[in-house]
Amino acid sequence: MAVADEIWAIIRENTHALKELRESQMATDAQIKETDKRMKETDKRSGCLSNRFGEMVAYMVMPNLVEKFEKLGFAFTKANWSVIKDKEHGIFTEVDALLENGDKVMAIEIKTKPDINDINYHIERMEKLRKYADLRGDKRIYLGAVAGAIFNDSEKGYALKQGFYMLEPSGKTFKITEPKDPRRIREW
Repeated sequence: MAVADEIWAIIRENTHALKELRESQMATDAQIKETDKRMKETDKRSGCLSNRFGEMVAYMVMPNLVEKFEKLGFAFTKANWSVIKDKEHGIFTEVDALLENGDKVMAIEIKTKPDINDINYHIERMEKLRKYADLRGDKRIYLGAVAGAIFNDSEKGYALKQGFYMLEPSGKTFKITEPKDPRRIREW
């Protein structure tokens, strides 16, 4: 009987330990759930703030776009933003600013602080725009630009190397930097 009593004592101890472990796990799960909820709220607020900064950059850039590009020899007659949804061909993209005339289209990506991924995504967007234009018989030349409030030198150099015009703050408005070698200006 002594062995049986020892076994029951061990089972009771383990049952008690398992119960404590289960309660501890439930408390930890509740803390994780609360932390996750707070993180989601913080991310939502941060996203709204980031969007507001992006809007501020867009409002800073948009009013003078046509005039600034006129100084570079472009005569754009339309300025707007565009969303393309072509389900039949699987082309979906949004353009922050689109300048147009009968010969050329300038698609501008506007970010608070553009990074390499933003620039690469804009290259993909330009390819989608070209494909969409070809499907519609639009033979105009498509050009690209990247606008931002803050540029690191590496992003600035990368954007220019990819053949994009760059728009960045300068005094009360912004300046446009074009690739130094006109042959580097990329056309789609």
